[in-house]
Amino acid sequence: RYQIHTGLQHSIIRPTQPNCLPLDNVTLPQKLKEVGYSTHMVGKWHLGFYRRECMPTQRGFDTFFGSLLGSGDYYTHFKCDSPGICGYDLYENDNAAWDHDNGIYSTQMYTQKVQQILASHNPRKPIFLYIAYQAVHSPLQAPGKYFEHYRSINNINRRRYAAMLACLDEAINNVTLALKKYGYYENSIIIYSSDNGGQPTAGGSNWPLRGSKGTYWEGGIRAVGFVHSPLLKNKGSVCKELVHITDWFPTLITLAEGQIDEDIQLDGYDIWETISEGRRSPRVDILHNIDPIYTKAKNGSWAAGYGIWNTAIQSAIRVNHWKLLTGNPGFSDWVPPQAFSNAGPNRWHNERVSWSAGKTVWLFNITADPYERVDLSARYPDVVKQLLRRLSQFNKTAVPVRYPPKDPRSNPKLNGGVWGPWFKEDDKKSKSDKSKGANKQKKNKNKKKAN
Repeated sequence: RYQIHTGLQHSIIRPTQPNCLPLDNVTLPQKLKEVGYSTHMVGKWHLGFYRRECMPTQRGFDTFFGSLLGSGDYYTHFKCDSPGICGYDLYENDNAAWDHDNGIYSTQMYTQKVQQILASHNPRKPIFLYIAYQAVHSPLQAPGKYFEHYRSINNINRRRYAAMLACLDEAINNVTLALKKYGYYENSIIIYSSDNGGQPTAGGSNWPLRGSKGTYWEGGIRAVGFVHSPLLKNKGSVCKELVHITDWFPTLITLAEGQIDEDIQLDGYDIWETISEGRRSPRVDILHNIDPIYTKAKNGSWAAGYGIWNTAIQSAIRVNHWKLLTGNPGFSDWVPPQAFSNAGPNRWHNERVSWSAGKTVWLFNITADPYERVDLSARYPDVVKQLLRRLSQFNKTAVPVRYPPKDPRSNPKLNGGVWGPWFKEDDKKSKSDKSKGANKQKKNKNKKKAN
């Protein structure tokens, strides 16, 4: 499902927020379990954990080994959300994995765990293994030996990033070797997918694409991926069709011969034939997002959106070759690799964008211009209107944003120094009992008044 259909369309789930992927959203591992798959997760969860029901083991995974938060130290697995709000974040199933706290770099530790899972499972029985490596997210850390090949890179962040990636490459190789060693490989599908574009201030590079992680420019949303399998019909081919992360759910459930409930409103498509046989994608559009809470564009208005859409709102949509952005699209520079100095991207080399200050609508032909250099919104007002209407249609189906304020009970100090579920069901009961009591008192007061 698109973010607008889960309520998670604004930012990320913060460690102190009582928030998680809504419990009525059925997950991929839940559907695969229905058809006899063993399901295992290793790595970063980041879908919320404020109550036990939000944990990976309650959302379809037989086992979980990894971290609950969005980032943390690669060696100590420790994370501070703000001064004094710090805790340990490494889990085995539902408990803190203190016994694994041996200072092992997370990329290597996760790979070892994957090897153990594959060694102990029967390869004749179906298995779904979700590995969400922490690399190459900040903080930029890597074991010393991986730096050797990258001494020539001047920028320290870029050098660290390259070292982290070399270690990740080795990890993927080791997972593939384990699939071969334990007899899974011939009947397996390996999907390698990224979550967003790079962060130029933290070693990443999206050049020649525009923008960075956290923006709706292509540099923020166009991610690379590959599918590797002896079961592919067209091997070694490049797929340039429209494919979105929501497509994995129906694609993998269908491949596994699972059932998708007819009344579930899905935003994803089964794209297996697109990937395996080179057929056209069933997808004609992608709603990149609509974020009604993001800082509104000062100059945005209904008038600028032809009365169809308020262009102050941050959104982006792709329909066939066209892409439309509205609102405040975020950091919109092109950052060439030579712009990297030790102080981060050197402002002198950035292609600063000054003309966009008053704009709140952009239109690009992404097939012809993936670098988003030529804004066509003035030239094709009819296309702009058509895409604004599509945005407006999507927006009618959006659910309210879930972005609650922080809860002081989330502090790891109150939880043995560990980040973990803090919301107790009895809290809710006692609160509702109290409110019932309060309602009774109110009713009595009202009665007296009436008397």
